[in-house]
Amino acid sequence: MSSSNRMITICSILICLVFVLHIPVITGCVPPSNKGYPTQSEEQFLSDLKARTFNYFWDIMDTSTFQTDDRFPDKHFTSIAATGFALTSYIIGIDNSYINRQEGAIRVQQVLRWLWHSTQGSEIKNTSGYKGFYYHFLNYGTGYRYEDCELSTIDSGLLMAGILSCQSYFDQDNELESEIRILADSLYLSVDWSWAMNNKPFMSMGWKPETGFLESEWQGYNEAMILLILGLGSPTHPIPSESWQHWCSTYVWDTFYGYEHIAFGPLFGHQYSHLFIDFRGIRDPYMTEKGIDYFENSRRATLANRAYCIDNPKGFIGYGPNLWGLSACDGPANLTRFLNNNQVQFHTYFARGAAVDYIEDDGTITPTAAGGSIAFTPKESIQTLMYMKDSFGSKMYQEYGFKDAVNLSYQEGGWFNPDYIGIDQGAILIMLENYQSELIWSVMKKNPYIINGLRKAGFGGGWLADK
Repeated sequence: MSSSNRMITICSILICLVFVLHIPVITGCVPPSNKGYPTQSEEQFLSDLKARTFNYFWDIMDTSTFQTDDRFPDKHFTSIAATGFALTSYIIGIDNSYINRQEGAIRVQQVLRWLWHSTQGSEIKNTSGYKGFYYHFLNYGTGYRYEDCELSTIDSGLLMAGILSCQSYFDQDNELESEIRILADSLYLSVDWSWAMNNKPFMSMGWKPETGFLESEWQGYNEAMILLILGLGSPTHPIPSESWQHWCSTYVWDTFYGYEHIAFGPLFGHQYSHLFIDFRGIRDPYMTEKGIDYFENSRRATLANRAYCIDNPKGFIGYGPNLWGLSACDGPANLTRFLNNNQVQFHTYFARGAAVDYIEDDGTITPTAAGGSIAFTPKESIQTLMYMKDSFGSKMYQEYGFKDAVNLSYQEGGWFNPDYIGIDQGAILIMLENYQSELIWSVMKKNPYIINGLRKAGFGGGWLADK
């Protein structure tokens, strides 16, 4: 069923309230400027994009560990965050009839079984994780730690979010789905979130067996909302109840390109927690004071990012209303060049972004910036994604949907990333499904650990009031 056919009469009433009272837009109801949107051709494009992006997660994995590749076709290691997104994508595949429920459940079972039986320990080599957390990247075949990468708290959090989505979705009374629920529960309950606090107010970003906890901590608004909610919701190893208030105390609230919101430059920080949690209408004390919710905050941040690109203060080629979006992605090279009499530092993989306290821009645009924001800014996001497909064709849009990035200023004819990146694919797929059907949001509203974490963080109102 198309998005337009899903709308009901009450949406027109809500539209008026949104317009007059500035209530955050509710996904599924088209705001005034989006009347009649998406069009039939846009719906066809979104259907094609969703199917292709799903196939990345279905096809691209390590057949020994069932973990998802960090990138493709260039192959180095698997990514635990990409695996978390893959687990959620299998739910989307079932719901869209790309695969049947049995196929999806078996794949999830394979992933979770391997994770549960993987080696945990404090040794430098030949382990996959420690204290229930997992290393950021894992080797093909063995699933052991890749080189000297860190035990990553946020990537483990995104993995656990995917695991919990499967716990809540696979609810049938049979041996296969019962095992999925047991494995998911066991994996989540084994994570020692309190250990990762390192006896400090803020959670560490990671740990290495050689040197201990990283100096970097999770402060300021970013993608770690989901991480703290998971930590708060744990019945076995919870983080302190005041952790959320410490987190909010480090926010930067300001106006950027006419949009007042909590600042964070790269758009992935405004997307990742929202892939799993529907923040529309629920508020913590900080947002209650500001009079909006986190969904509205992400909408404003996306529009501010777009406005910066339209303004294009550094004069990069191609930037405009239909080509925008700064976030973490690949780039052409690590070198400095002069462009328009300005010195530009180009990067390979880097967290590009634009905010009042953060400008990192080398002319590289990534489809996941617009695609992962499609629920916040449907019209602007869809127009940009279609523009990239129509303008760049197979240079950017191939078997698994969008390649990761483009930079039209780096060289004549532009630089086009040859790779897909798993986490960027995941943001596109999961948010597109939430925009069209609210599937993952609905699934996660049934998860008691998520509900407990939100309540301990002080969230209330909206759908949470009925739980």
